[in-house]
Amino acid sequence: QAQLVESGGGLVQAGASLRLSCAASGLTFSIYTMGWFRQAPGKEREFVAGISPRRGTYYADSVKGRFTVSRDNAKNTAYLEMNTLKPEDTAVYYCAADNSPGIKTRPGQHDFWGQGTQVTVSS
Repeated sequence: QAQLVESGGGLVQAGASLRLSCAASGLTFSIYTMGWFRQAPGKEREFVAGISPRRGTYYADSVKGRFTVSRDNAKNTAYLEMNTLKPEDTAVYYCAADNSPGIKTRPGQHDFWGQGTQVTVSS
């Protein structure tokens, strides 16, 4: 049974940094594209960043230049480094795994999801 577990969320002030982790088990992590999504209260889940098995990356315009996605296949873990956080980054952050070519930006296109981790940025 595949499982994704996010960690690293928390409450920080604007301008601070956080690093989220997504630990995978029960799947061949190295062949999956990993995506990060977020969902703020009252809003739809939105794409944040993705990384392919060959470490190609893609970012939403809202986080480009501030967030960095990476992966460590030896540890079966994906990361989202978030810098210069803003109050509008406040959301529950989810990681997702997809075993098909390309980085998918729509939530319905992924095979597995984590339970999410809360990120709150105060002004």
